[in-house]
Amino acid sequence: MHEIDPELPVPSRGLRGLCVLDLLDAELDGHQGVVAEIARDLVGECRRLTVQINGLEVRLRRLVEALAPSLLDIPGCGVISAAVIIGETAGASRFKSKDAFAHFTGTAPIPVWSSNKVHVRLNRGGNRSINHALHMIAVTQVRRGGEDADYFAKQLARGKTPKEAVRLLRRRVSDRVFRALIADESDTQPAASPADLRLSVAA
Repeated sequence: MHEIDPELPVPSRGLRGLCVLDLLDAELDGHQGVVAEIARDLVGECRRLTVQINGLEVRLRRLVEALAPSLLDIPGCGVISAAVIIGETAGASRFKSKDAFAHFTGTAPIPVWSSNKVHVRLNRGGNRSINHALHMIAVTQVRRGGEDADYFAKQLARGKTPKEAVRLLRRRVSDRVFRALIADESDTQPAASPADLRLSVAA
């Protein structure tokens, strides 16, 4: 598209929006040649995949709302992140505490002793799929503002680096996710299973 028109405005991640694809189709109508034909084919493929992805997300939302609707109330937690968390956790009640869940998600820092001082280092273990989902939630919270963004700013003011502040926020998100999962498991009898979500996300 940029070869056809270098000035064509395509917003970041815009190719996942049907309205943007409509505009690109309209723009391509006035162009001829092999490059324009290839571009039309690619826009058509983007449209097909977008429709498929949107359909899968609708199905995932129904499963998430049946299993753990409280997750969607957490700022920054979308359907995909919630589905990953539910599917990979396979039941939060199997963890004895939020700390045990944090070890599972890789958000619990690992203590390191140096002389008489105790330091902590980044935990690179745990379930990396959930860890990534928690990271995306934390980053979204910082970007959108609000209470969690204020917490991030306070950590920076205390001398933490941005990476350290996000790490602390990620642990905070892990604790909130654990509470939401436990509450939903206690309150509802789900019509779906975590295995359904693992299969749906994989698809």
